[in-house]
Amino acid sequence: MDLDTVIARARRVAREVLGPESRSVDEERRWPESGIRALQDMRLTGLTVPEGQGGLGHGLLALARVCEELGRECASTSICFGMHAVGAAVIAAKATSIQQHELLSSIAEGKHITSLALSEPGTGTYFYYPQTKLSLHGEASLVLSGAKCFVTNGGHANSYVVSTVSADPDAPPGHFSCVVLPMDTKGMEWGPAWSGVGMRGNSSRSLQLDDVQIPRENLLGNEGDQIWYVFNVITPYFLVAMAGTYLGVASAALDDARRNLQERRHEHSGALLAENPIVQHRLGQTWAIVARTRALLYSAASKGDAGDPDALVALFSAKAEVADCAVDVVGQAITLSGGRGYRDGSRLERMLRDVQASHIMAPTTDTLRSWTGRALLGRPILGE
Repeated sequence: MDLDTVIARARRVAREVLGPESRSVDEERRWPESGIRALQDMRLTGLTVPEGQGGLGHGLLALARVCEELGRECASTSICFGMHAVGAAVIAAKATSIQQHELLSSIAEGKHITSLALSEPGTGTYFYYPQTKLSLHGEASLVLSGAKCFVTNGGHANSYVVSTVSADPDAPPGHFSCVVLPMDTKGMEWGPAWSGVGMRGNSSRSLQLDDVQIPRENLLGNEGDQIWYVFNVITPYFLVAMAGTYLGVASAALDDARRNLQERRHEHSGALLAENPIVQHRLGQTWAIVARTRALLYSAASKGDAGDPDALVALFSAKAEVADCAVDVVGQAITLSGGRGYRDGSRLERMLRDVQASHIMAPTTDTLRSWTGRALLGRPILGE
């Protein structure tokens, strides 16, 4: 399926399914099942699965553009889809024949949703330093013990990509691994439903792992591969999924403000708000913010797909710029829309709440700015 067809399908799902349900998803703090199922039916959940496993075989640019389309209508659904796409990319990166058959084929067929379980209560934004323990249990099993937090699609996905301390007792410090954890495995205990300011439908929950036993073939790659996954797969795809989502929100906010200005008139004069020079100037300035941020994101994603060595730095900066853009543009749209935008329950009010997470979802904007600077100065990204 070519990219134009992928985008057309994503736009159709966004407008026909996500848009009509976005308000109720937010108000009811409900995981967007209808939207996710529609994306599965369109085979879009196989976006980042290789063609050899029946997937669409697309990369970062496609993910950015799909999440932008979805984010225009419902940021929660876009993040849920995005984290699934990241998880699928992680599984696919070094998939064994068993993982290809049992996981990737089902994902490509629209029968399996996955997600990430990386963040932990004790490490905060340092999601790449897991404390969850992985130990060997005989020759055929692994045992997980620890706690995860902010697990998107929590309790709804069919599997979770979990980061852990390496099971090898002789491994050096900082030796981490990744595994796939099937849903409803004995010993998994989910925390309460997500209750955030925004992004209320993403079912971001805590997960307690008490001696959870899984088959040894659920190890992703080799022991100690987690840092490789973080910088070669997880971070690029994660940043793009978030950036695409929030770019979509900013784009929708700009469209709402523009439409409002074209429709409203002052009763005393009959003049359209669109005729006001100050309003024209501010709308033009806001459009430019969205346009240049989109160009940066698309360029960074394209660099990543091409294997450009500078791609990761560009992606760091792109996600940080999108966060600034989203917060700024939604605020500008509310100002331009006046009381219509500021009222409780408006689309812009929901967008205002949703975009606040753009700066704090790890890696945070401050972290990304620092990583960009360190890389440009030739310093190790994770150095102190």
